[in-house]
Amino acid sequence: MKISKKCDYALRSLLALASEPDGLFTIKEIAQSSDISRRFLEQIMLDMKNLGWVVGHPGRDGGYKLAISPETLTVGMIVRHFDQMLAPIECVSVRAYEKCSQEKCCRFRRLFLNLRNQAAQVLDNTTLADLCEFEPVTAEELRESGFTDGMGI
Repeated sequence: MKISKKCDYALRSLLALASEPDGLFTIKEIAQSSDISRRFLEQIMLDMKNLGWVVGHPGRDGGYKLAISPETLTVGMIVRHFDQMLAPIECVSVRAYEKCSQEKCCRFRRLFLNLRNQAAQVLDNTTLADLCEFEPVTAEELRESGFTDGMGI
């Protein structure tokens, strides 16, 4: 599973807002702190405003803030909205299903179905509030996975 830039930027901006749920942030502040293009961020914020996830306050002293509690918004909801599916391949997707000629005899389709289900469970059980508690991943943690040259993920 790979998330799109739009989904990545939505997650970044929502995390910025969730870091201070009562705060009001301008597009410029969010864009700078999250390393996002202002123009692209404006589109994303409008989309999230239409969903009711954020609220915008116009004017010179305006900005954006979360419209819902960070405990109620899951990463699964965000990824599904911006990327449409969590499945690694279309033949195991519910929303973006595409029939495959090998479905009746495919031996690895079950593996990808299990992967889809596990990813969905983790993302659906992780809220924006949970993400705020996560520590950034270190280089050491990446190496601790046991994968070495040529065996990367």
